Amino acid sequence: MNKKNYITFAKKSAKIQIDQLKKINKVFNNSFAEAINLIINTKGKIIFSGVGKNSFICKKSAATFSSVGIPSFFVDPTGASHGDMGQIEKKDILIIISNSGNTAELSNILKFANRFRIKIIGISSNPKSMLSNASDINIIIPKLKESDPNNIVPTSSTSFVMLLCDCMATTIMAKRKFTKDKFRLYHKGGILGENLKLAKDIMVTGIKMPTINFNKNLKDALKVINKRKLGIVVILKNKFIKGLLTDGDLRREVKNFTKIKNLNKFTTKAPFVVNENMPASKALALMNEKKITSLLVVSDKDLNKKNKILKGIIHIHFLLQDGVKWLLKEKKNLESFR
Repeated sequence: MNKKNYITFAKKSAKIQIDQLKKINKVFNNSFAEAINLIINTKGKIIFSGVGKNSFICKKSAATFSSVGIPSFFVDPTGASHGDMGQIEKKDILIIISNSGNTAELSNILKFANRFRIKIIGISSNPKSMLSNASDINIIIPKLKESDPNNIVPTSSTSFVMLLCDCMATTIMAKRKFTKDKFRLYHKGGILGENLKLAKDIMVTGIKMPTINFNKNLKDALKVINKRKLGIVVILKNKFIKGLLTDGDLRREVKNFTKIKNLNKFTTKAPFVVNENMPASKALALMNEKKITSLLVVSDKDLNKKNKILKGIIHIHFLLQDGVKWLLKEKKNLESFR
């Protein structure tokens, strides 16, 4: 077979799936809305169940739900018949996926749920199936053309159900106003966790900040720099940021330690300041651009005010320790690729 034919077959398969996925709007109906409402108001867990290829969709969907704060997991219906149904409580909701709706392995878990009045959301293409008859809410998917040459291998149908479950999750996210901050709580590691880190997550605060009153002298400033080990000291006046003094500034004036009492002459009057909700990767980019090693952090509301209260300090070492340098590199790679 000519290699060009491989591309032709692949494009044909992709086109079939894309065309079939456009039918998704047919399932956004009252049943879909009722299912979302049931999930939002439940006090229990969301439990996905299905066999064969649907089991993988269930596992992925359970992981997606959990990642956005909806407690969820997968139960294998074959294992449920051998004790696993003990994980299911009356307050839980079952989301069971079966294209035909008549998969024999689902029989026991359906009987168990009906016996104890556990709510079932059934997803199938057969409104008269065993699953549909046992479910409290039925989401009926349309008849779909599979993308293989024989129209029998679950391809379009599995992609369709995956899309449906993702839409359920994102709809609940929108309803609950699920923010990036909340998302980060469940993604402390990996690229997602790094991508969502903010200035306030990596800044030093409180007594760890090198600060000094504006009426102190150079010798006092040097003591603070040596103690806090950030290479800077922030000058404050009436709790507001007045300026910044670096260890380099002090070294240049070492001969004047005993002569100069006023720090104002050697202070950087307008140090770089960022708001606490700036992405950490953006803070690193700013440091690289300005060739500085520290940034002062203030509240969002203080950023554009003349008088700013210091909330924290970011040092470039904190950013590099947290892997933000790697993230910035990855972002640049993506931007160049686009």
